[in-house]
Amino acid sequence: MDCLGPCDVRNSKLCEPSTVNREQSLGARHLYNSDVNKSCRDQVNLKRKQHIHSAECPYTCDVCNKSFTEESGLKRHQQLHSEERPYTCDFCNKSFSVQGSLKVHQRIHSGERPYSCDICNQSFKVRGHLKVHQLIHSGERPYTCDVCNKSFRVQCKLKTHQRKHSGERPYRCDVCNKSFSAQGSLKVHQRIHIGERPYTCDVCNKSFTEQSGLKRHQRIHSGERPYSCNICNKSYSLQGSLKIHQRTHSGERPYSCDVCNKSFTVQSSLKVHQRMHSGKRPYSCDVCNKSFLVRGALKVHQRIHSGERPYSCDICNKSFSVKGSLKIHQRVHDQERPYSCDVCNESFTEQCGLKVHQRRHIGEPAYTCYVCNKSFKEQDALNLHKRIHWRKSTYL
Repeated sequence: MDCLGPCDVRNSKLCEPSTVNREQSLGARHLYNSDVNKSCRDQVNLKRKQHIHSAECPYTCDVCNKSFTEESGLKRHQQLHSEERPYTCDFCNKSFSVQGSLKVHQRIHSGERPYSCDICNQSFKVRGHLKVHQLIHSGERPYTCDVCNKSFRVQCKLKTHQRKHSGERPYRCDVCNKSFSAQGSLKVHQRIHIGERPYTCDVCNKSFTEQSGLKRHQRIHSGERPYSCNICNKSYSLQGSLKIHQRTHSGERPYSCDVCNKSFTVQSSLKVHQRMHSGKRPYSCDVCNKSFLVRGALKVHQRIHSGERPYSCDICNKSFSVKGSLKIHQRVHDQERPYSCDVCNESFTEQCGLKVHQRRHIGEPAYTCYVCNKSFKEQDALNLHKRIHWRKSTYL
């Protein structure tokens, strides 16, 4: 066998790596690169998760100071400030700064809800909404307020809640300068100025500025009362109404007047009460200029001028301008007399009748003349007395 020279050795097939070896080498390199890429992805995901749990948002917008856990989120957000909206819906021409937002929007037109809960089968247009929904089943509320320990399913809800403690209200209406702690609250408020009421009841066509208002209203038609008191089983269509009712059992009256210390179960009752001290009567009749503490009292009063009596007895067809008057009248038919005197057991259909009666037992006059302050035990006697003042004013 002839000896091969150096050049011959390099060119010889005997010295070339075999196809198998080359494939093994390439495969090993691919596996190595794959492992490196996987490791990098795992590190990115780990950092992202760490930011979420620690509530750390290292990427901040230099325009509005909104912060994000990921750089990609910041980039998408910055497109809002650039006003560039290159992605347009071919159904309604609404445009978006992010292609993903367009895709989600198009599901409104198509009705597509591709993300379904495997427990209750409720479906969602966005995967993030499904994830938040699933926390209802698991009971997990991973975001906790460090001031009051109240916990939330979503981080943005925690941020909005924390503004209650800090007093921060970063979203301001450019029409009336009213400020809000949540951007969504500002959007709903702005509909008042533009007259937009996009949510309409399909039964009576009443419209609302927000979807939650429509849902509450629809319970009037359906009769649904999903919130029940665990003490007396009385049910309500609104959760807030149940909370107020439960204070009758607990005796809680969290709203106190700073003038006379009288306390109330509802904040609106306190506001009305405070008008008694301030003398403010903000609701005025446009016919006779009589003013009232409460809008409801004005509505009832206006029925005097219009003659409207919308509440009718289904037994005798007698009609009333006030719902409470109808209830009192109906007691005549069913002979209900719920107010009883604790001295003589005489009963009455309404509370004011009982109060007048009780004054007789203690000798206190029940009826007083507003002209001369003379008092009477019987209303008939007062009416007869008033004629004296009427005659005097006639002959003057």
